[in-house]
Order: sequence, then C-alpha cells, then structure tokens
Amino acid sequence: MDFLRIYMNDQLALGVLWREVARRSERQNRGSEYGEAIARVASGIAEDVATFERIMERLGLLKSTVKPVLATVAERVGRAKLNGRLRGYSPLSRFEELDFLAMGIEGKKILWATLRDVAGLAERLPDVDFDALIARAEAQRAELEPFRARAGREAFRPG
Repeated sequence: MDFLRIYMNDQLALGVLWREVARRSERQNRGSEYGEAIARVASGIAEDVATFERIMERLGLLKSTVKPVLATVAERVGRAKLNGRLRGYSPLSRFEELDFLAMGIEGKKILWATLRDVAGLAERLPDVDFDALIARAEAQRAELEPFRARAGREAFRPG
C-alpha cells in the first residue's frame, strides 16, 4: 500500500498541475473558439481530479499536502517561461498549453488503465467505471486535438 499511496499522490500532483494549466489556458482564451473547447476540457480535468481524490479516500490513502502545493507552484513558475513576447500571451503560449494538456490527457488514460489492470482496483472498487474514465479522457483528447493542431500552425507559420 505504501507504493500505491506514493504513486497516487504523485499522480494527484500531476492532475493538479494539469487542472491549473487548463484553468489558466481557459482564462487566456476566454471569448474565443479556443476558450470554449478549453473550458469543456478544463471542466472534465477538474472532475477527473475530484474522482481521483474520491478513489484515494475510498482506499484510505492519505493525501500529501506538499505535492499538490508544489504542483500549483510549478504551474505558476511555468507562466514565467519565455514565449517570444516580452509581455503577454503569444501564439506559442497557447500551443504549448494545449500540447501540455494533450500530453496530460494521454497520461491520464494510462493512469486509469494502470489503476484498473495493474493495481487491481477494478476488483477492489467495482463501482468505479475505469472504462468510462478512459473513454472520457479519449473524448477530451479528441475535442482538444483540432485546436492544438491549429494553435501549432498559428505559432509556427512563417512570417
């Protein structure tokens, strides 16, 4: 159980990081087509983090107080990265956020499958529909992909 607790706390911290990036990206893109899609995905990511926390509670796993805070700090520090503009949001900022979110969603699919199959939680928590959680991640990824690709083309087009 110690290894499961450590693993789940690490994954919770990553979920918090992706949730915060999604919220920031949603704010930066509010009022645009990007913003609408990101808002839907950000809501789903927040739901997934809450689901994950409930799973930890049901398993009796203590949540780290430090790791989620460090993840939030990492997200804030990530805002200071160079994005090709001295101030403000750039097309590269948008693409990097969407690319990072896509990576997180792919990782979340792996996480749900790991918990279901490798950690054996499907047997311990038969009412948790891991297949539905994986399908939700796939839907989030599918919704985000056209916007991620478009943001990349906008960021990298010549001129």
